[in-house]
Amino acid sequence: MEKEMIGFIAENKLSGFELVGKIRRKDKSIFITSDAKSVFNRTLEKLNSKFVFSDTENLWNLFTFTSDINEIKKRQEFFGKLERKENSFLKELSKPRNWWKPKYSLLAVSEDEKTFQELQKLDVPCKFLNSQYDLQDLESYDLVQVIDCDQFTSALERLPQSVFLDSLDEVYLERYLELLSGWQKNLEILARNETSEEIKKITGELVPMLKFLENKSSEKIEREQIDSSLEKVNLEVNCAIEKMSISGASLIAMMSKNKLPDDIVNIIEQAIKKTNLPEHLFSNSVPVALDEKEVEKLMKEQNASEHTTLAENVKKKASELRKIPAMLKKLSDLIVYFDFCSGTSQIISENRVFPEQSLEFSFSEAENIFLDSPQAISFSLDDSSRCSILTGANSGGKTTLIEHIIQMIGFFQLGLPVKGKTRMPLFSEIYYFAKNKGSASKGAFETLLTQMASIKPGSKTLILADEIESVTEPGVAGKIISATAEFFVSKGCFLVIATHLGQEVQKNMPCNSRIDGIEAKGLDENFELIVDHNPVLGKLANSTPELIIEKMSKNFPEEYFKFLNERIRIT
Repeated sequence: MEKEMIGFIAENKLSGFELVGKIRRKDKSIFITSDAKSVFNRTLEKLNSKFVFSDTENLWNLFTFTSDINEIKKRQEFFGKLERKENSFLKELSKPRNWWKPKYSLLAVSEDEKTFQELQKLDVPCKFLNSQYDLQDLESYDLVQVIDCDQFTSALERLPQSVFLDSLDEVYLERYLELLSGWQKNLEILARNETSEEIKKITGELVPMLKFLENKSSEKIEREQIDSSLEKVNLEVNCAIEKMSISGASLIAMMSKNKLPDDIVNIIEQAIKKTNLPEHLFSNSVPVALDEKEVEKLMKEQNASEHTTLAENVKKKASELRKIPAMLKKLSDLIVYFDFCSGTSQIISENRVFPEQSLEFSFSEAENIFLDSPQAISFSLDDSSRCSILTGANSGGKTTLIEHIIQMIGFFQLGLPVKGKTRMPLFSEIYYFAKNKGSASKGAFETLLTQMASIKPGSKTLILADEIESVTEPGVAGKIISATAEFFVSKGCFLVIATHLGQEVQKNMPCNSRIDGIEAKGLDENFELIVDHNPVLGKLANSTPELIIEKMSKNFPEEYFKFLNERIRIT
């Protein structure tokens, strides 16, 4: 699956730096109603909570809803191999922004028209050489890259800044270093954190290339150094001459022949040697002066030598540098893949039991990921009890149990492990009718019946309903629930119907159905309901309104609550 997922990342251009946004799923959902889809989406949101990058969540699109158990087993095998890893350091990564530029001006030249056209496509500074006049301004460039030039080879060889290339692939390799510079900090972060073998391999190849970005200057003679040395030379020469006794004959010879005496020349030469600078930069005169042409020539030669040395070193790494764009693209894809694997591993790290396909629906000691401190829950439906009429107190956990069921079906489809042993059919359609939060009305009742009528019943259909009696009159609601359960059970469906009308439904229990109860046992010291959220199979649980009233009488000052509580306790 790794190859398939990385291919999906590349194809959809998912990135940790350029947000693609949410990609809509194209497969047909097994969660038919909007309520069921909502719970499944919340399940995905919980899984996504450990991802650093927003785009990472799109990888769930690869885990399409399936009726193929072999596909689910392949997914289980993939998730079973995940090791728990941290991905929080990915937050330190930032969008790559190129900051490095070569500190020398560069021009690529060619006398071949086709080559010149290719140079233009590379978007690098280039020039077509057609005559000697085209060579005149090349000296102004720090580096001249030469390719496919025969006629002007000799002239170009005389330019110290010329670098001869063998192919177009070697032209302006510095552009790859510019691209690499944007990743410098990210590479350093990745190198010092635990990632995947693939990421380590790529960073291990790219990090050594960062040395080209250091822009370290080689040892060279600076103009300030030359000027300072000139002052020292003249100071030393003047001091030495002041101590000399010059004869009249030497003075006449110096004036007539415009030539310094040998002993003065010797003093000047010794002073210049002490500077450790090239002697041809200085004149044998008093005062000693600089040969500006020679100084300027030295400056150019030094710069050319430095630039061509760097260019030659870059050229030697041409094959590695050309790989940089593809390597960085792959690295970007691998980072998103790592975010998915490591983020998911943190959610499922303690879940190492994979749901199994079965004709029954059951789970034991299962925990709900929506809850911070979940209680382990056990529940089952089988051929003898295909429908659970779930009863119990308000806030007891009936709705939570229904949502937990959807959550586990989602985990099974995705191929994720759960806590506790779980067995279930490979459901093809799940319908969830959530508790109506509005007022009862004829429209709401008709809508519910219409939705129920559209259900495609069968052995792979699961129907979940939460207090559907709220949309119609209480007197007939119990009969509607019983009749609904009877109809869909006869069609082979599985059902869980949460209701407060357990006693009414119990009078007309359909075949292959069971009353289950989530019981409230009392109030704790904070006057909160003490509820065992584990449903007791086969037992009716009261909704315990008296406990709710007692709780409110303790928590609120209104006289009405206290009066109501006392009267209910008397009766």
